[in-house]
Amino acid sequence: MLRTTPFHARTAALCASHAWRRWAGYVVASSYELSHDREYHAIRSAAALLDVSPLCKYLVAGRDAARLLDRMVPRDVSRAGIGQVLYTPWCDAAGKVLDDGTIARLDETVFRVTAAEPGLRWLEANAAGLDVSIEDTSDATAALALQGPSARDILERACGADLAGLRYFRLTAARIAGHPVTISRTGYTGDLGYEIWLDAADALPVWDALVAAGTPYGITPAGMLALDVARIEAGLMLLDVDYVSARKALIESQTSSPYELDLGWTVDLGKETFVGRDALAAEAARGPAWRFVGIAVDWDSFERLFAEAGLAPRVPLAAWRTSVPLYGDGGQVGYATSGVWSPLLKQYIALAHVEARPAAPGPAREREGTREHRRRRAAAHVVKKPFFDPERKRA
Repeated sequence: MLRTTPFHARTAALCASHAWRRWAGYVVASSYELSHDREYHAIRSAAALLDVSPLCKYLVAGRDAARLLDRMVPRDVSRAGIGQVLYTPWCDAAGKVLDDGTIARLDETVFRVTAAEPGLRWLEANAAGLDVSIEDTSDATAALALQGPSARDILERACGADLAGLRYFRLTAARIAGHPVTISRTGYTGDLGYEIWLDAADALPVWDALVAAGTPYGITPAGMLALDVARIEAGLMLLDVDYVSARKALIESQTSSPYELDLGWTVDLGKETFVGRDALAAEAARGPAWRFVGIAVDWDSFERLFAEAGLAPRVPLAAWRTSVPLYGDGGQVGYATSGVWSPLLKQYIALAHVEARPAAPGPAREREGTREHRRRRAAAHVVKKPFFDPERKRA
């Protein structure tokens, strides 16, 4: 049976569209209104409030907590300071990505791990012989994302604290409506944003306080459709859409390494050991076979395809999540995994895997698409990710 999040009493009352979707065994709003347009624009021009409670959350504590996480992920967790948040993938022994998420250092020996999918068994398997406790707090911890240029002003008003000094990927303790919360300067939109972590029992008064504080700023509850557009603009990948977990892959070619997902910066080969290190060291020496890149569709070419049939061009206003072939050099050179028309950039963009050799920005490619039931190709270019990277995100 699908479960509801701790904020469901508020989100259900607001969901005029009755458009719900599944996420990790929970129901969450796809969009609150009949169209996600206003929710998306709130992310980019005001502030959007998103219920992200279905994220899997684990508390890892004990003398060997950092040692366990260092064993599990390619980043150097031991160097993280208290209050720092690390984004990282984690891999199997072959160096292929199982999942990705964040590790927040709450105290010297206490960490919170978030993941897209359940990972308790993987944590426990790697904890053998270590002095560490692992607690699944997924149901007990509620989470909200407040994203957009007004997010800081709203949060400061809600918690009565100055957040100007909270750096990117750092966290701090605060109180909202008298309830203790942890605020991290993180998010999945590529904009100025924060995530708020709290006890599930405190969910409704915290939601109400944020809405009250944010109403003068145009705060808008937003669903997954708006989030999908924003995360593609930000060049952020999504499990089961842009890559397949090595745990689920049926054949080796379906798997991806951090290097193939443009996450080579998360791999610290200076660490003595971690799961998949030997395989990743070998791959670093020879180079990855694939690159995860941004694709920009050439508008003139795209428009011509429709003009030839006497039609105006049709762009996808909601993100698509399908495999779309990319061509170049006389054959197929890769495939796009998700894409959308960016209202902000006025550009048709996509995330894609391309063979390593032609992955540098610039070379012309062709993206396959359908026009009047027939397959056609429009010119496209490999471009640098992220497509949208405002200064305010890190400032």
